[in-house]
Amino acid sequence: MRYLLVDRILTLDAGNKITGVKNVAMSEDFLEFHFPKNPIMPGIMLLEALVQLSGWLEAASSDFRKWFLVSRVLKCSFYGFVFPGDQVELSVSVAPAPSDDLKIYSGAARVNGKRKIKAEFQGNLIGMETIEEVEEQKKFFQILARTNLRL
Repeated sequence: MRYLLVDRILTLDAGNKITGVKNVAMSEDFLEFHFPKNPIMPGIMLLEALVQLSGWLEAASSDFRKWFLVSRVLKCSFYGFVFPGDQVELSVSVAPAPSDDLKIYSGAARVNGKRKIKAEFQGNLIGMETIEEVEEQKKFFQILARTNLRL
């Protein structure tokens, strides 16, 4: 199963930063076992939401020629739980990297303004066409960002 953890893209500053939202629904299958009768969104899923948002930043900034693949989490701190019914505010920005072939991002997730995770992670860019149909991803981004662009 593939988890799509970004429900909406709110802002995009191409090549620099992006913000989005993840709505946590009680019907999400990962909540069934994490934990039985006490559902909490797994912290690793919050981190994955930030990584996916980084992918959208790279895609939209490169006319959908590139996607980000994480290779290493440099720092990650958790500050509280995310529960069903929460709307998670996601933000990711590009951080300085030691080389052109390596990308580093800094991200955070909040619920009602309260920080739940802060992370820094690195990885590489790959060609979008190697993993997805480019035109389909453009259309999907258009839905996520609520744009009226004709892609």
